[in-house]
Amino acid sequence: MRAASLRPLLRPALPVAIILLVALAAPLLPLADPVKQDVARRLAEPMAGAWLGRDEFGRDVLSRLVWGARTSLTVAFAASLAAGLIGVALGLLGGWTRHLGAALSVRCVEIIMCFPPVLLALLVVTLLGPGAATLILVLAVLYVPGFARITQAEVRSVRERDFVEAARAMGCTTARILLRTVLPNIAGPILVQFSLAVAAAVVLESGLSFLGLGVVPPAPSWGLMIRGARATMEQAPLLLVWPCLVLTFTILAMNRLCDRLRDAVDPRTASR
Repeated sequence: MRAASLRPLLRPALPVAIILLVALAAPLLPLADPVKQDVARRLAEPMAGAWLGRDEFGRDVLSRLVWGARTSLTVAFAASLAAGLIGVALGLLGGWTRHLGAALSVRCVEIIMCFPPVLLALLVVTLLGPGAATLILVLAVLYVPGFARITQAEVRSVRERDFVEAARAMGCTTARILLRTVLPNIAGPILVQFSLAVAAAVVLESGLSFLGLGVVPPAPSWGLMIRGARATMEQAPLLLVWPCLVLTFTILAMNRLCDRLRDAVDPRTASR
């Protein structure tokens, strides 16, 4: 993408960059231990040393919000990256070759889209047990079909182009054509799909953790914070407000960045 097309991405990318930097810098920030309990001061209101108050176990809410961002974003990026690598590989295979095996590989992956995400999570958690690793596996499996379908469609649209035919005429191997010629020309839609997968994974991770199918307590997670605050929302309603605000702001920021990234990749979809 040209520099001029990247300028509209700067403003929506700024809040996302701030969120990522705060999450990465969590070990360096002067924050309290996010899992240390102080039952004597449970449900305490905001005060010096605990600027957003304390939760139902006396843990610092601000610290858990920052560390929860680190947990949620780590799960989201790891799952999206794994899904992207597998899905793009299957999409390249299915879009480039015309034999039955390549088509069946993509069609078999699309069967996953028939399963509701929560039911699939219940199945995997029952077999493997809850935890961040299980959550990454579930989310990666759910997002592989999206990457595979987009990659396959884009490969089919460019495999007969002149620059691909020129690479064939030069005697390049199939692997070299796919990795050095085809993949760079379809990277835009794949990048947009990756950003959408990360944003969706943050929401799904919080939802599954809220249901007890994701991150295991006492590890900090926005979904676990919402789950814990629900039982005490009459005594301390702010405990429910903070994680909901942070989660909403993160998703809105990521969705706005996804919209601008889509417009930069395909100017025909640009809004006024």
